[in-house]
Amino acid sequence: MPKNRTTRFDVPVESLSASEAEAELAELAELIAWHDELYFRQDQPEISDAEYDALRMRNLALETRFPALVRADSPSLRVGAEPAAGFRKHRHSVPMLSLGNAFSREDMQDFVEGLRNFMRELKDPAMPIDLLCETKVDGLSLSLRYENGRLVGGATRGSGVEGEDVTANVRTVEVIPKLLAGDGWPQVMEVRGEIYMSDEDFLALNARQEAAAENLFANPRNAAAGSLRQLDPSVTAQRPLRFFAYAWGEVSEPLAETQWEARQKLKSWGFLLNEPAKRVKVAGEDFAELFDYYDEIQSRRSSLGFSIDGVVVKVNRLDWQARLGFVSRSPRWAIAWKFPPEQALTAVRNITVQVGRTGKITPVANLEPINVGGVLVSRASLHNQGEIRRKDIREGDTVIVQRAGDVIPQVVAVVLDKRPIDAQPYRFPQTCPDCGEPLVRNPGEADTFCVNGLNCPAQAMERLIHFVSRDAFDIEGLGVKNIESFYARELIRTPVDIFTLAQRDGENGPPLREWEGWGEVSARKLFDAIERVRTIALDRFIYALGIPQVGQSTARLLARHYLTWTHWRECMEKAGEGVAEYYDQLISINGIGQNMARDIVAFFHEKQNREILDRLLLPGEGMPALLTVVDFEPPQTVSPVAGKTVVFTGSLETMSRNEAKARAESLGANVAGSVSKKTDYVVVGADAGSKEKKARELGLTLLSEQQWLELIGG
Repeated sequence: MPKNRTTRFDVPVESLSASEAEAELAELAELIAWHDELYFRQDQPEISDAEYDALRMRNLALETRFPALVRADSPSLRVGAEPAAGFRKHRHSVPMLSLGNAFSREDMQDFVEGLRNFMRELKDPAMPIDLLCETKVDGLSLSLRYENGRLVGGATRGSGVEGEDVTANVRTVEVIPKLLAGDGWPQVMEVRGEIYMSDEDFLALNARQEAAAENLFANPRNAAAGSLRQLDPSVTAQRPLRFFAYAWGEVSEPLAETQWEARQKLKSWGFLLNEPAKRVKVAGEDFAELFDYYDEIQSRRSSLGFSIDGVVVKVNRLDWQARLGFVSRSPRWAIAWKFPPEQALTAVRNITVQVGRTGKITPVANLEPINVGGVLVSRASLHNQGEIRRKDIREGDTVIVQRAGDVIPQVVAVVLDKRPIDAQPYRFPQTCPDCGEPLVRNPGEADTFCVNGLNCPAQAMERLIHFVSRDAFDIEGLGVKNIESFYARELIRTPVDIFTLAQRDGENGPPLREWEGWGEVSARKLFDAIERVRTIALDRFIYALGIPQVGQSTARLLARHYLTWTHWRECMEKAGEGVAEYYDQLISINGIGQNMARDIVAFFHEKQNREILDRLLLPGEGMPALLTVVDFEPPQTVSPVAGKTVVFTGSLETMSRNEAKARAESLGANVAGSVSKKTDYVVVGADAGSKEKKARELGLTLLSEQQWLELIGG
């Protein structure tokens, strides 16, 4: 993991400027993507679920306060991680999305308020809403496919769109029905739920692992996930796995009218359900039934016999679920209400600073290791010098550490009566610890930067590490340690050096095969891995460049809009030359804000970057280009508005504005918040204002609400 990925973000959101929030959102996007990779693909999480949830909660809080800064690669738009190697990929016919999180009664009240704001018939607070409550099992999400009542496939969630085919392993799990019981089941049905391990079985498994001198599992969730994702199904067969059913994907006919009725049918067909479950109603200010259920489950948590980390609350009516639909990575009609965090006391050994890929300086508290609810915490980022000063954190202080809350791991406060007599206020360094150049902190901003760019070894290495990372070029054998080693020997300083490494092997020293820890086979594997990635998709290449604020989703958004590398670079360079048309085109893309656009244009304005790109992508004298970037091919969506940019303005009569936008996006349209020359349709409701005026001035196509409904088919 890159060294700059240990940040915590506990400055109150209300006190952040837009530029500070934008920087945090960029860092959170990268950090959460890293933990998704560890959790979903490798089953080796570095942080607890509570810590992970806190990162996402911070991201959501920032996006709620600064909606214009929502990134195209925001974690709120992504589910899980790409499938791991070793299993055949399975594309879900209906995406497997995850739930948004609530952490307090206020959050649950906001969830219900969101339901009322989305659907017109729920505007009246007195209108009761029927909710289904279930325990939130801490396991691995699984989809089972049945055809004519017979189990024919099983797949993990993976990225939500594509998972791993684990059919052979699923067949070994005793509690999963191979033939459905009873009758009335659809001819085609995907049953979804959670693979888990009971507390008793987990302890017994670890006892067997210890007796056999094998590695122990950290918790029941890791044990269940690792057991299901064995390449040898006979290993899975020996593990005590269980399965709770609670949802479904593709079905050839409707299951029921409510979630509760569907649960009962799943039970009659032979599935175990996550119990205890209960139907509750909320109306007006009366949330008593919902709150009582949460309190009861929390009090019974330790006696259930399996791990849970909260409760799940769903709208019970399935027709309402269909209308509410999804937002980003989560359904609007369901939410996970998590249990509260845990705290502990420990001491600050010292405070050090780290240099990130963009030059940001992050102070880190190195702690006396402390176990907080089963997780060993030894470090916590202190965010910036302003936060250190605000909390007056000093070396030697005893501090309260929290595993959840605004962010994790979090230093909540200093225990002043335990402060050593000789403790001194921390003095933030004035020069970069890696290159020695003076550090810069712009007036009004919280973060401090080393502005030495690629001349700073730390920044140069972090950019190289990003360039070869899994979601970029994914060069096997060229991880963090090897990048650092090659950089120290001056063999790799820019991406160009990576693709000429084999040709230069042995020129200025012993060949790689003679280095300590290397050999003929390992050296050849590395060179072969580099050869395999000389052709790369446009979106992955854009992401690999490491442009500040440009994550995977933003890279894909840019690739989808510009389609070819040559076209994108030409447009960005013209935007940098001050040609307004090209800059306006960039910021008109839904998800690209002013600050992000400036970072993108600035990347192409930097001479060193352009020279590296030329050396990578242009042929030399008698030599082919080092790389080939493949044009982007947009997915084919059958819809009259697929790929069109739509703006809604004014009040709509048949549905709320939120529901209209959600419907348009589900049909493949891009919904924009402002009108530009690139807008295809402007849907005009009652009391429309400046957007309608501008649309008429630009000669755009205006549609009434009725015309819009006719266009999309009602």
